[in-house]
Amino acid sequence: MSISMSYSKTGKERSNSSPWSELEEPIMIKLLYVNYLKNFQFELEFSDGTQGVFDLAEYLNNHHGPLLEPLRDEKYARRCFIDAGALCWPNGLELAPARLHEPRYPGFIE
Repeated sequence: MSISMSYSKTGKERSNSSPWSELEEPIMIKLLYVNYLKNFQFELEFSDGTQGVFDLAEYLNNHHGPLLEPLRDEKYARRCFIDAGALCWPNGLELAPARLHEPRYPGFIE
């Protein structure tokens, strides 16, 4: 018994007459690399090649909440990891890479 599958393209081609046609496609930014430096600072590298230092202490001065409290302990803060391109910690906290990538995001040092 043989099963054949057929695939066809769905949707429409991009129209040049739409006001949206002049907009660029959004770029999905992902975090590729994180390295703890010292004093709550992390070296970051993003999928577009951007590199910088994230100062978690500065971030914690501007943000509060139950998921952030454990990060005030340096040993816990160092337990960060990357999951699906986001900066994460074992308690479930995720910092979105697109937000970390913003030039004026609290804590990001270019």
